Amino acid sequence: MTADLRIRDLSVRLGGRPVLSGVSLELRSGSFVAVVGPNGAGKTSLLRAIAGLVPHAGLIALGAENLDRLSARARARRIAYLPQGHEMHWPLPARDVVALGRFPHGAADPDRLGEADREAVAEAMRVTDTEAFADRAVTELSGGERARVALARVFAAGAPVILADEPTAALDPRHQIDVMSALRARARCGTLVIAVTHDLGLAARHADAVAVLEAGRLAAVGPPAEALAPDCLRRVFGIEAFIGTHQGAPVLVPWS
Repeated sequence: MTADLRIRDLSVRLGGRPVLSGVSLELRSGSFVAVVGPNGAGKTSLLRAIAGLVPHAGLIALGAENLDRLSARARARRIAYLPQGHEMHWPLPARDVVALGRFPHGAADPDRLGEADREAVAEAMRVTDTEAFADRAVTELSGGERARVALARVFAAGAPVILADEPTAALDPRHQIDVMSALRARARCGTLVIAVTHDLGLAARHADAVAVLEAGRLAAVGPPAEALAPDCLRRVFGIEAFIGTHQGAPVLVPWS
């Protein structure tokens, strides 16, 4: 299933305070979209609204489907959500945690997976480099290892849209690059990937498009070179940055 995501005049209020106001986006399947902005700009609220986890006004549609009219399970088959934090309190084997990604498809027991479910879990663990600790309890893993297991769970869902909230937090530089590359590869297979990140350099290098939020409103959207242009960086983030290229890829380093 592939489809474009349309967001029209999306607004969210939390505790009586507006956190998103009038956000409209057209996001194409098969693209990797980075969402950036200062702290408190509404980035997480945007992802949670798309996932159906916070009350909101406005339209969120995947193809011809209004997502707000779907059941929670049907929505979970279309939207796979990776929240911040990767908190895991039960000593389940990493493989079983990844298998939870198949729950929206009816796989309620990790010990009784069908062939398609087993293949999805194995492929997700392969591309996230988590196979080596498949049998270890997630409570014994490092923060970075748990983050990759959580990402594998999202990949295993096989949803046409992936939402990832700061997926590279707590990862070392190698695995930051690996995770962003894996998300980009997923997009190249037709999935719409939307990832919140505070790392403007990773966004500039890996994303097809960047959406910049400021105080709950869309400040800029477009290819990285346009959305992260010097004037936008000054206005929204209050920074100057080095912008260049290396091996044909864009480089952005916040400087002052």
